[in-house]
Amino acid sequence: MRLADRDPQVGADELVDAMVPPPRFDAVSFDSYIPNPDEPSQALAVKACREFVARVGASRRKRWSLFGRSEDEGKPGLYLDGGFGVGKTHLLASIWHAVPGPKAFGTFVEVTNLVGALGFQETVRRLSEHRLLAIDEFELDDPGDTMLVTRLLKELTAAGVFVAATSNTLPDKLGEGRFAAADFLREIQIVSAKFDVVRVDGPDYRHRGLPDAPPPMSDDDLVSRAASTPGSTLDDFDALCAALAKIHPSRYGRLVDGVTAVHLRGVRAADDQNVALRLVALGDRLYDRDVPVAVSGRPLSDLFTEEMLRGGYRKKYLRAVSRLVALSRSN
Repeated sequence: MRLADRDPQVGADELVDAMVPPPRFDAVSFDSYIPNPDEPSQALAVKACREFVARVGASRRKRWSLFGRSEDEGKPGLYLDGGFGVGKTHLLASIWHAVPGPKAFGTFVEVTNLVGALGFQETVRRLSEHRLLAIDEFELDDPGDTMLVTRLLKELTAAGVFVAATSNTLPDKLGEGRFAAADFLREIQIVSAKFDVVRVDGPDYRHRGLPDAPPPMSDDDLVSRAASTPGSTLDDFDALCAALAKIHPSRYGRLVDGVTAVHLRGVRAADDQNVALRLVALGDRLYDRDVPVAVSGRPLSDLFTEEMLRGGYRKKYLRAVSRLVALSRSN
């Protein structure tokens, strides 16, 4: 079975119903988040998240005036900022589980795709009935996203929806190094003003005290392992990259649903930014579903060139490497 042969489809009406935490986080809670005793910000982040949940639960569903919420009602958003591997998605999913519905959970790209599929006004209509919108991997990658998200958050928070988000970038630094963010400073400031920012510091837990990723396999060994693993896939790396270009990243989760292990033959460093960002999105969805990954060719730690690791998407690429290397240890 090849991922490149799959054609995942998600109907527009399915999109809202499918906005729940991914399988890896479908049963997490604040109690199952174990703060690193050497990182006080982690325990403080848990406390802030619990307080946010209490505020959401105590709020009355109502339409807010054009002047917004009063100061004593607090900001409608909570923004978890920190490096990769500190448990921000765990905390975000814990918030989602603790808040009564209706509620929605999605990655940033899934939220923007929802608008593309349903249209802006229909998206606002449906999500305005929710008590909470949780957005994982919040980032502004281009001017279009910036304008869209500014409008969306303004409409939803005015309707009384609370928003919780995770990111590797402080809200007032969104877009830096990716487009002419200074030209959209007003919009970025509007987004930033919606959130109370909580910092989550610490080392990447996925690699704390663990050995490096296993070395790549030979092509023959990779093929043999794929053949002996029911439900697994085997793809040539370049062919899969070409196939991903034809699928919207919001469907990558459906692409790997039901797959037990992924085998990639001939892995090399991605030398095109569009290809690299698609690999980031695929890696995130594999990690969400805890799908083991085995490769031949280059090791997964070499998936992105040094030039890319110095660019504006550095944090995304490092997160992808962290997650994919962790999955390669699952074999």
